[in-house]
Amino acid sequence: MRERWPDALARFQVEFERVGGVLHRVATRAEVPGVVAAIAGERGARELVTWAPAAMGLDLAGPLGAAGLGVSPAPAGGGEAERVAHRGAAAAAGVGVTGADWAVAETGSLVLVSGAGRPRTTSLLPETHVAIFGPGQLLESLEQAGVMLEALHADGGAGLSGSMVNVITGPSRTADIELTLTRGVHGPREVHAVFVEEGVGA
Repeated sequence: MRERWPDALARFQVEFERVGGVLHRVATRAEVPGVVAAIAGERGARELVTWAPAAMGLDLAGPLGAAGLGVSPAPAGGGEAERVAHRGAAAAAGVGVTGADWAVAETGSLVLVSGAGRPRTTSLLPETHVAIFGPGQLLESLEQAGVMLEALHADGGAGLSGSMVNVITGPSRTADIELTLTRGVHGPREVHAVFVEEGVGA
């Protein structure tokens, strides 16, 4: 896939934007905080939550804090009290930033596997979700994603046998009985993806 990622990324962008996502592309990890800060600034968000730095593959707290933003990383482990505190921070935050285990070109979907340092609440509770990924996370099809998930859960040493898998295809959408479409009722109103050419990930 590494040699084919430009084609896969082009298809991912088409499908991702078709379902209401917004793709940003940068060359290096050092450019990511600027993109996230701009997204937060455009929405008037001052508080952000992120996955734990080790789970995401980069630490945003320092650069975003220097930009005047409050950042609450998820605990890497910890107990119930830490998880509850992060859940509360996620509910109050305007932006949630995560990695992405895979990005599926065929459907424009982001696949996130929950676990230590990577709670579901980071992507589900804030109004805006930003997922960061690189060439190593690009897949061409849902079939490939299924193979990867089977391999992941077959690996007893990975510690992910009880994890939840979220397949995110655009912002949350809900329609009432009259088919009036509303965004953000059961999840984020906006989903952004930041593609990092040099790669990112734990």
